Amino acid sequence: MLRQLRRAAAGLVSVLALGFAGSALAEPALWAIKDHDSTIYLFGTIHVLRPDTQWRSAKIDKALTTSGDLTLEIIGADDPAVMQPLVLKYGLDPSNPLSAKITPEAFQHASALAQAGGVPPQALNMMRPWLAAVSLSMLPVIKAGYDPKSGVEQVLAKEVKAAGKPESAFETPEQQIRFFADLPAKTEADFLSVTLDDVDEGVGKIDKMVAAWAAGDIAELEAEFISEMKGDYPELYDLLIVKRNEDWARQLKTKLAGAGVSFVAVGSGHLVGPDSVQAQLAKLGIKAERVE
Repeated sequence: MLRQLRRAAAGLVSVLALGFAGSALAEPALWAIKDHDSTIYLFGTIHVLRPDTQWRSAKIDKALTTSGDLTLEIIGADDPAVMQPLVLKYGLDPSNPLSAKITPEAFQHASALAQAGGVPPQALNMMRPWLAAVSLSMLPVIKAGYDPKSGVEQVLAKEVKAAGKPESAFETPEQQIRFFADLPAKTEADFLSVTLDDVDEGVGKIDKMVAAWAAGDIAELEAEFISEMKGDYPELYDLLIVKRNEDWARQLKTKLAGAGVSFVAVGSGHLVGPDSVQAQLAKLGIKAERVE
């Protein structure tokens, strides 16, 4: 589902998702992989949350406190000095306006959303479809009062930095942004079209998705993040989910060969479904178990 595509994009331009407090007994899911001298916790995240969202638990806090380092999808997503040059290089195409790449109806829809969010039409028309999709999908979330600075990665990174612990990343900002910039032209246009359809579904649909995350409802997370994308956009699914999960599993195997306790936080869509990071680890002979 292309909503998952936007979750991956959140790591680079802070994309959508909002917070929703679960019940007192509910909490986001946490997994662990282990060998004789190593433990690596795997935690699925939501990239943008309401500031007052309650998602912490004793289990999550203990795992983070006992970990000696933090691994994220990327580092630097919130740094304009890192991201702006990449967006300028890979996200803008002033010589080939957006209005010439998508249908007139889609461009009219995109323009209306952009104007409502304070984005000038001329700025929108310079964007490549993938960047327009990422940017437009964020507008209703911000308008509804959600803050990228309250996203899980931001919170975890701040705590780890304050504790003097090291951070690392599976991908560089340029690698992640190029997953979108290197999409085939038709796929990129489809990404924007489906994003426009999803925006019309409203914030309520996102509430449902994040409620599943906050409650640790793995089946619902798979339905919301994975099922439609896998069925309707198999090439995108393979590129943005399967290939990346395979790569991350290989990196985790190498990390597990070391020693100590580590905490890994990546978008929740990568930790659910038949091709999840855990499934890729299983192919490498490594069993991931949910922490209860």
